[in-house]
Amino acid sequence: MKNLRTAIALILAVLMTVPFAVISFAAEEDGSYEITNPYENVKWDEVTAYKTALHTHTNASDGDDTLKASIQRHAETGFDLVATTDHGTVNYSWTENSENKIIYGAMSLIGKTEGPIVPLDKEGVFDNGVAYSVITENGDDYLVLEDGRKILRVPFGNENNALSVNAHVNGWFADFTQTKITTYEDAVKGIDNAGGVSVINHPGEYTKARYEIRSEEAYNEDNFIYRYYINKFASLIDRYDSCIGIDMNSKGDNRTRFDRILWDNLLKRFAANGENVFAIASSDAHNLDIIDSGYVLALMPELTSAAFRSSLENGEFFAASHCLGNYDELCDIAAALKEFYGETELYGKVNGTAEEMLARIEAIENGELPADEDIGITYSTLEDGYNTAEADPRITSIEVNEATDEITVSTTDALIVRWISDGKLIETQKAGDATLDLNSYADVLGDYVRVEVFGEGGIVYTQAFLLDASVKAGTSEPVDSSYADWGILDFLVAEFNNWFAIIGRFFSNLF
Repeated sequence: MKNLRTAIALILAVLMTVPFAVISFAAEEDGSYEITNPYENVKWDEVTAYKTALHTHTNASDGDDTLKASIQRHAETGFDLVATTDHGTVNYSWTENSENKIIYGAMSLIGKTEGPIVPLDKEGVFDNGVAYSVITENGDDYLVLEDGRKILRVPFGNENNALSVNAHVNGWFADFTQTKITTYEDAVKGIDNAGGVSVINHPGEYTKARYEIRSEEAYNEDNFIYRYYINKFASLIDRYDSCIGIDMNSKGDNRTRFDRILWDNLLKRFAANGENVFAIASSDAHNLDIIDSGYVLALMPELTSAAFRSSLENGEFFAASHCLGNYDELCDIAAALKEFYGETELYGKVNGTAEEMLARIEAIENGELPADEDIGITYSTLEDGYNTAEADPRITSIEVNEATDEITVSTTDALIVRWISDGKLIETQKAGDATLDLNSYADVLGDYVRVEVFGEGGIVYTQAFLLDASVKAGTSEPVDSSYADWGILDFLVAEFNNWFAIIGRFFSNLF
């Protein structure tokens, strides 16, 4: 009897554990990927995608137009937040001159700026007849238009390294600047110490990747110089949490057309360590007609500087642009437009721009144009500073389902959705509710996936979705162990190329 009771107990014990074993097994199989979603905390029905200008200039440094004219054009083109980021000039106010006399004098001397600095009045009327007022609420400055719409001034905007020509770093929320020739390190560290947020501006200008004519050559890590620069930027982002990433589409995208490749190279390094790198787009406007070229869509529950800073630091924003200058990207987009919608007028415009680019590329390769000739052709929806398309593409929500390993991107005014992993285009879909099943791409997926949404009005970029980040955290280093910053050496090489042109401009102004 005792043996029987023992046997029955054993049988019951086994039977009792079976359901839990099945449940446990099912849980393990319920999703192959852990997906880190930068938009996880965004409540889509409670936020607004605020149109944001993070990089703009006036004649306080080397812009063509006054602060008042700049703000007017930003209002006309629908911006909700504007950061005035003159070189070496911290913006303290829109109603008082935020002037760095050394910078203003130097820019005037070399013919890069002219005319008086004109701020806004406390109450006034723009040249287009629209009345406005400037108010302060809870410490934030707003421009209020006569129809009640508000535009928030981003605090302490500044493009640092004013005299360093192109080692430029945008800073916000930090009362910091230097009026001397300085390096990336000086700017990023100074902004960090001052409690701000920074981004490395238009890196293709510094690395000279803007002069490459084929994508396969730009930021190719087999090239020692490009590998050095990738390490240089990775080192800054790795050591300073306040440096959130790079600007990868700005001012018509001619000089930044390969900087998405740099972004992907950085993402591969950081995502393999369970970390993200964010990217912005901007106009870097030095004149009114380029103001609406690139921007950020900040996902915020309210229009305040605190909400905006949180958006920046957490990657709860999209980069967007009305311009594209990358030949390969345009070819892929044209092919998708033709496949999904036929040979429409938009297809003809995109494909025609790509054909113009190819003709210029081949002319350079054939020696008909100088080897360092800039391609100088981009796809653009702008005309006289205004977007000519009826509507810009927008992402209205993102759903991540870890149980099914699916990411769904819902859009409006969009035509195609492009999915990119480890720098490679892995899928192109018709817009609407585009869903990527990660399991269908297991053989080509890297450590992240990001999304690009294209429509008649331009392109929108998501931040990256990391794959299995918690498992990978701390398992690799984003910076090569052999990397050593050349400091002033590579800096002087970059400076020489640019100061040579500036010195020439100075003497041409004298005679």
